[in-house]
Amino acid sequence: MSTPDAPFEEPWQAQVFALTVALNEAGHFSWSEWTALFGPRVQQAEEQDYWRIWSETLIALLERSGVAGAGEVQALTERWQAAARATPHGKPITLSAAG
Repeated sequence: MSTPDAPFEEPWQAQVFALTVALNEAGHFSWSEWTALFGPRVQQAEEQDYWRIWSETLIALLERSGVAGAGEVQALTERWQAAARATPHGKPITLSAAG
């Protein structure tokens, strides 16, 4: 369970949070757009679903803003998972250029 001192239970949660902040700062969406989409979704969810809903909201905003479509997100997810499976434990995961 996360706490105010340790809000992330898994590294991917911190990564998706940082990605959301970076995309907002780059102007791909505003915080008001974020909260308008995230707020209603998270209010309906169980606590354990918080970061899954965060991720789904980010994907929806990427699609809505034209940054990346569902197919692009899915393809990148598959490439990332393949790279993670191929990387020895304790080594950094590297993602090769799209191909």
